[in-house]
Formats: sequence, structure tokens, C-alpha cells
Amino acid sequence: MKNIVLLNGSSHPRLAQRISESLGVELCSCKLGKFSNQETNVEIKDSVREKHVYIIQSGCGRVNDNLIELLILIQACRMGSARRITVVTPLFPYSRQSEKSQRKRLPQHQIGSEIMNSLAQTAGEASNPLPQGTFAQSFMGMIAGEGGYRQWCARAGTLVANLLQAAGADHLIAMDLHDPQYQGFFQIPVDLIYAEPCIIQWIRSEIPNWRQAVVVSPDAGGAKRATSICNKLNLDFALIHKEDVGSTKESMGLVGEVSDRPVIILDDMIDSGSTIGLASEILKRHGATEIYAIAVHGVFSGPALEIISRSPVTAVACTNTVPQEDFRKRCDKLKTIDIAPMLGEIIRRTFYGESVTQLFVYDEAM
Repeated sequence: MKNIVLLNGSSHPRLAQRISESLGVELCSCKLGKFSNQETNVEIKDSVREKHVYIIQSGCGRVNDNLIELLILIQACRMGSARRITVVTPLFPYSRQSEKSQRKRLPQHQIGSEIMNSLAQTAGEASNPLPQGTFAQSFMGMIAGEGGYRQWCARAGTLVANLLQAAGADHLIAMDLHDPQYQGFFQIPVDLIYAEPCIIQWIRSEIPNWRQAVVVSPDAGGAKRATSICNKLNLDFALIHKEDVGSTKESMGLVGEVSDRPVIILDDMIDSGSTIGLASEILKRHGATEIYAIAVHGVFSGPALEIISRSPVTAVACTNTVPQEDFRKRCDKLKTIDIAPMLGEIIRRTFYGESVTQLFVYDEAM
């Protein structure tokens, strides 16, 4: 592949190296660091003049530093007369910060204490409405705000989109946006790709009795993602949803039959671990034999790993859009789905002007 340059930021060097190996293209020599006053320093050692540059930077780790570093890398390539600049963000930074999703997010200490109490409940309390505790109620939006004032949240994801374009990006590749609306805020081409082919392959190879499994969406927002995999694998579907238990309160309920069957929880992101913890508890009380959880982005912030370790989940599989090595050392339930070959193929196809959509056409004969 001529006239292509692969640049990697500081967020996920191992993923960039795996993509480089799958393409057979060496990573461009680049010096990344900080000055004594903590300002970001970027030096690109090789020429990018009249070349198609792919910058690989995921929105994980020190997100703010990595974002600024990405913007400076884009600007450096633009000033270096790059012909085209494509930003590859497996996890798009600030993609969760829409007005709707912001209202659901809680302080990590509240998540940790309440979800751990919920997971520690004895089997004798199974007849009580699910879930229990102040955390579960506030997590599902049961506690109304005082005074009826509507709080307005900054949409930082939109700002990030504008910053990327202002820095000089010509094209964006992002995987499984938590909030797909951000794709519409770009005036440059956006290829929104999906980890679904890799997830299907992992299910078929790593879950022994997957043909008897039930695919479960932990909320209504993820139903489309879960049903898509159900249709491709010809599996049954179940949904965990909110149901009214009074005039002002709601509780989580299960729609579907999971008794004496393995279940596969599908979600786009595991951050605090609260959703997976509550969902696995409900499924276990409804008779599920084995519980597998699969997510595209494994962020695992706050008490997430402790929640997963104490939950009835058999295994949790996440793609490597976020570095997973340290997490796997701390929790033996974690498994990794490698997306580097797929990202490499997408880069190759966009470089040669080939169709990306064909990658996501499922072949039942496989």
C-alpha cells in the first residue's frame, strides 16, 4: 500500500500495532510527550506530504489529554501537506454526553455502594420487587427532581465533532457510537462501523451451548442491537425493561423466558458495571443457567470490576477498543474480542475506495 501513513496516539498503542500488522504497513515514526508545564508535544518524524494519513486514537484512559493530542496530530498532518486525514476512533470521546444520557449518570461512589448492596441480597428476598435500594430507583429515573426545573446539560460530543473538523480532519471512522445522533453533527464523511461480526464469531466459538441461548437486551435502547444478532443466529430474544409498580415509581422487569437456559446480555458499553450487575441478578432469579455479557466498549470505571466479580455473570467479553490487559489481571471473568483485523480491513477498503458495508453482510453458511 503506497502513499498511506499510519499514526498512533498515546491512548491505545497495542491496538495500533495490531492494525499495522494486519495491514502490513509500518507505523509512522512519531514522538509524543509533554513539556515541563504539561502541554502536549507532538513531532512527526516522517513526511506525510500528499499522503493519506490514518490517525488511530481511542477515547479512553486520560481522555482529555488524548483528545488534545489527537487534535494536534491532525493539525500537524494538515500543516505537513497531507492529502487526506482520516481519524480512527474505536471509542469516540465524549460520545455519552448527550442531554438524555447525562441525566442518567450518577457519581461513582453512589453506584458502588448501592449496587454492591443489591448484589449481596440473599435468595430469600427474591420475591421483593426488582431492583431494590435507592441506587436502583435513582438509576432508573424513579426519583423526581425538586421544583420541576429542567436541567440543561452541555452536549460536549457536539463540541468534539466541531473541534475535529476545525483541526483539519477529512474523514472519521468510529465504532458503535453510544449516541448515534452525533454522526449527524459532522460535515465530513463518517463511517460508523459495528463490532457485530466479531461478536457473532465470538459467540459461535466461545459459548458451547449458544444455540440454546437467549439474547437479552438490558434496556429498551439496546433492543435493536440485540435483535439484529438474534435474527442472524436464529436465537430467542428477551428484554429487561421498566415497569410501573405505582403512581410514581417504576421497577425493572423481564419480558421473555430464560428459565433453564443460558443467556447472553448485549450492551454497547460497560462503564460503572451497574447495568450488567442488575441485569444478571434479575436473570439469575428468573432461572438462567449461565449468564454471558458482551459489550463493545469495556471502560470499567469505578467499582465495575468488583461488581462483575461478585455478580452471577459467567464471563464478560469486550472488544479491545479500550486496553483490556490491566482489567483482565484484576478480574478473571473478562475476555477480549480482537477487532484489530476488522479495523485494518476497513482502513484498507476506505483507502482503495471499496465498500465498507459489505463487511457487515452476514453469511449464514459461515
